[in-house]
Amino acid sequence: MQGKQAKVLSPTQERAIVGYLETTRYPMRDRVIFLLSIKAGLRAKEIASLTWAMVTDAEGQIAEVISLQNRASKRKTRGRTIPMHPDVSTALVTLQTWRGDAVGPDRPLIFSERGGGLSPATVRLWFHRLYTSLKMDGCSSHSGRRTFITRAARKVSQVGGSLRDVQELAGHTSLAMTQRYIEGDTEAKRKLVALI
Repeated sequence: MQGKQAKVLSPTQERAIVGYLETTRYPMRDRVIFLLSIKAGLRAKEIASLTWAMVTDAEGQIAEVISLQNRASKRKTRGRTIPMHPDVSTALVTLQTWRGDAVGPDRPLIFSERGGGLSPATVRLWFHRLYTSLKMDGCSSHSGRRTFITRAARKVSQVGGSLRDVQELAGHTSLAMTQRYIEGDTEAKRKLVALI
């Protein structure tokens, strides 16, 4: 990442965004786009590249994982599997039901008005318009991803994991890249020093 990093979203901002998305033209689709960013840590390109086969099982039901295939990931040889957050699962079930016959294994998960998929640039523009509408300066399509990585890094020790697990969820080739995404916490640093 070069230049200024995208802002990390607070829980209050997250709730405001989810509420706002209920008022959009395609609330079910828009909720899925946002949740894939903040609850799965997906990049705009990955969101745009998702097909129904990557989020459903052999019976066509919403799966327990997102199976990001090589062609959908940033580096064409680094697909990954991300456990499905309950909020993402619920939103996908709602979207799948609403889309009906438009759902098929090779069909794009995120659709345009004409029914085709969205390009990565269009997904980035969608986020830009979202944050501009809500006057959330400094936020971009990477804000949800950065929020996901920061939250995961802060919680990983509670589940017996390590930053390596966060790195794999993020799809980074190096731990150094993952660490660049994690926002520091002044209060946590103060408590840590007090323990020493």
